[in-house]
Amino acid sequence: MSDQFMVTNNEIKVNEVINRVIHPEAGAINTFIGTVREWTGDKRTLYLEYEAYVPMAEKKLYQIGEEIQQRWKEAKVSIVHRIGRLEITDIAVVIAVATPHRADSFEASRYAIERIKEIVPIWKKEHWDDGEAWIGNQLETVAYPKGKPGKEQLDD
Repeated sequence: MSDQFMVTNNEIKVNEVINRVIHPEAGAINTFIGTVREWTGDKRTLYLEYEAYVPMAEKKLYQIGEEIQQRWKEAKVSIVHRIGRLEITDIAVVIAVATPHRADSFEASRYAIERIKEIVPIWKKEHWDDGEAWIGNQLETVAYPKGKPGKEQLDD
C-alpha cells in the first residue's frame, strides 16, 4: 500500500500528508486533523490506545480515496491514521484533499472522515481518571469488550 493511505505508529507530520496532494490544478487543499481531546462530556480522558488490523485498515483508506476520486473527479487525497498510545492533543488522523474549488475540498474531506468511522477497522481503548474501556467501532455503535472486533464486525 502506498504512503498516500497508511496507518502508522509514528507521529503524523501534517505537511508530509499535505505535500502528497499538492498539484498545479488544485485551488484548494482542505486538511482535517483529528486530535485526542481531554473531555468527553464529564469524563476526563488521560490517553487513548488505538489498534487496527493494519492491512485491512490501509485497504479501506485506499478505498475511501477511490470513492472520493469517483465523486470528485479532480480530487487528490491522502489519509494517514495513527495507532498506539496517543496523549491528549496528539494527532490521530490527517486527511488532505486537494481539488480545483474549495467546496469540493470541504465536502470530500467530510466524506472521508465519516467513511473512516464507518468502514476502517481501527478501534480504541480510552483511559480515564476512574477506569478504562475498549470503545468498539469508531461509530461507537458496537462494543469490543475483548479489545478487538470479531469476524462479524470485519467487512472486507
